[in-house]
Amino acid sequence: MTRRRLILLGALGLPLAARADEAVAALLREGGAVIAFRHALAPGTFDPPEFRPGVCSTQRNLNDEGRAQARRIGQWLAQRQLVPAAVRSSPWCRCMETATLAFGRAEAWPALGSPRGASETTNAESVRALADAVAAASRQRGRFEAWVTHQFVLSRLVGEAASSGEGLVLRAAPGASLQVLGRLVIA
Repeated sequence: MTRRRLILLGALGLPLAARADEAVAALLREGGAVIAFRHALAPGTFDPPEFRPGVCSTQRNLNDEGRAQARRIGQWLAQRQLVPAAVRSSPWCRCMETATLAFGRAEAWPALGSPRGASETTNAESVRALADAVAAASRQRGRFEAWVTHQFVLSRLVGEAASSGEGLVLRAAPGASLQVLGRLVIA
């Protein structure tokens, strides 16, 4: 975000959280970005030992608070008339449910899946595919994509943590590195 934008937002006299929200909205309107969310609240850590992809009863899932949080993500975007050009999600049930509740749709993309049991080569290939997709989205001004994924994936992709339901606005910088331009926290 440019210094000029920060000064303009400060001049609006909005509380800090509202200014941050409006800065994220401005970035998404500008396009050429991906907002990558960590799935909404799903209590616990890790999936149970009997985990099976595609079988929600074997996974850690959203609770009522997580489902409400996912709906609030969608409401936040709808209130600002922001519609993602594409919605991609980890195939894990908690991510697909977050995306569906927030955006009304989701395309499962294995690259956004948690690295559970995957080899280092597979993990590196997924991160490379995600970085390439952010770079491709960065060249498309006037549109943005929304992704729903896991903490591990975001950490490997951009080296930063995100809380449940938090979105990181990503754009490829010159030289192929990824930048986190903003954060959206929906409690």
